[in-house]
Amino acid sequence: MLVTVLGAGSSAGTPVIGCECAVCHSDNPKNKRSRCSSLISMDDGTNILIDTSPDFKMQAMRESIDKIDAVLYTHHHADHCHGMDDLRAYCQKYKKAIPIFANENTMGELKLKFQYAIREETKFWETPVLHAHIVNQMFNVGSHEVIPLPVIHGRMEILGYRIGNFAYITDVSEIPDSTLELLEGVDTLMLDCLRFEPHFSHYGFKQSLAMAEKINPKRTFLIHMTHDIEYDAVSESLPKHVFLAYDGLKLEIKNN
Repeated sequence: MLVTVLGAGSSAGTPVIGCECAVCHSDNPKNKRSRCSSLISMDDGTNILIDTSPDFKMQAMRESIDKIDAVLYTHHHADHCHGMDDLRAYCQKYKKAIPIFANENTMGELKLKFQYAIREETKFWETPVLHAHIVNQMFNVGSHEVIPLPVIHGRMEILGYRIGNFAYITDVSEIPDSTLELLEGVDTLMLDCLRFEPHFSHYGFKQSLAMAEKINPKRTFLIHMTHDIEYDAVSESLPKHVFLAYDGLKLEIKNN
């Protein structure tokens, strides 16, 4: 399967509006981060999207995403779901509903925000048609097994996801032992790393590195980064098997 990082940035993205820092004015395209999201393209053509950021339309056009077969929502914060309306393009094109998956709390909030979009099919395709699925255990998208990964984001329980040898955990301040067991043997991990300083609802730099060492995948890519993180300088300081993700990064994942 192929994983494409659509966005590696935090809620404000990089550059930040009005900021005069060196990272926000960098010419390095790897320092330009749209809001956090990734696309998982399976070998049979199934496209599984993780979150719909406010930048989703731009991300989808940049990567020429021609279809979406399912969306996995980590949680309901604006930077992870406010691009939901742009799913309408795929519903219109294929005259087909898109299934969305989330835990109970997230789905409840999504239904409040996007009541018009989470609905049954009619003859009207001018808005999204999304079918809600609440998940708390392994489920399938087509023939592909997806394992929800419960993690703590401040005061909320949200979800990461594992598909085969790939796992995705954004916006995390604590990973329970029961979830660590679900991560055993993972080859490639994408992991929250907000900034250098600690944060009450996100991993900071040292926490991310410590957790990457504990989980011990073959490679870890840090995501959801603020403008504190300068790509070249920080990359030089990372352990051998840890990397900074960036918008447009593509990773081939082999599943056993």
